[in-house]
Amino acid sequence: MMGSEKMSEISKRCEYCFYGKTAADGETVLCPKKGPVSLDYCCRKYKYDILKREPKRKAPVESIDPEDYKL
Repeated sequence: MMGSEKMSEISKRCEYCFYGKTAADGETVLCPKKGPVSLDYCCRKYKYDILKREPKRKAPVESIDPEDYKL
């Protein structure tokens, strides 16, 4: 499992594809299979690359009370 998200909950997008490279404009992906495509496009050659996705950050801890850690 990947944190609180399951693999099935991650949408297939060229943005996360192993083959695609993000273009300089940041809004398109340069795909060797299909050419330039939008970030949310997905073809049948899609292969998920775990290193391209940035997971959602967890909410920061509000405050830590030293009394909570005393025995």
